[in-house]
Amino acid sequence: MRLVLIADTHVPKRARRLPSVVWDAVESADLVVHAGDWVDVALLDEVESRSRGLLGCWGNNDGPELRARLPEVGRIDLDGLRLGVIHETGSAAGREARVDQRHPDLDVLVFGHSHIPWDTVTPAGKRLLNPGSPTDRRRQPVGTYMTVEVLAGTLAEVTLHPVLDRG
Repeated sequence: MRLVLIADTHVPKRARRLPSVVWDAVESADLVVHAGDWVDVALLDEVESRSRGLLGCWGNNDGPELRARLPEVGRIDLDGLRLGVIHETGSAAGREARVDQRHPDLDVLVFGHSHIPWDTVTPAGKRLLNPGSPTDRRRQPVGTYMTVEVLAGTLAEVTLHPVLDRG
């Protein structure tokens, strides 16, 4: 199973649209995981219509219409791999311990908010992934998103992809 991880798209505030390379990834994935800060419900509608599956959550820049349609924490079981998505996990200092304490029922947690790619493992063995932002790189050299391969209920491969076209 191939997953595409995106976050902090901020469409149309920080970018008019998602870059074509991200749309290509969305359309070819088995599941899209979006870690919040969509900003406009139109993007949610478009991702839903162009993807095979979607697991998303709302972020701090998402208003009432998005919060009505998305959870604060999304969860899915992928052949035994317990994956979750949340927008914010707090500061980088102490993140791994906080996530272990707050989300003991997950094997993988995808998060956003910082716009900074992140890939670590907690003391309890939980994988933490932040795909960065494909449209608002902030202090990063380029925008980013991630792809993930899940095989037989395990995380087989995680790849960070640069995005040169902001959208």
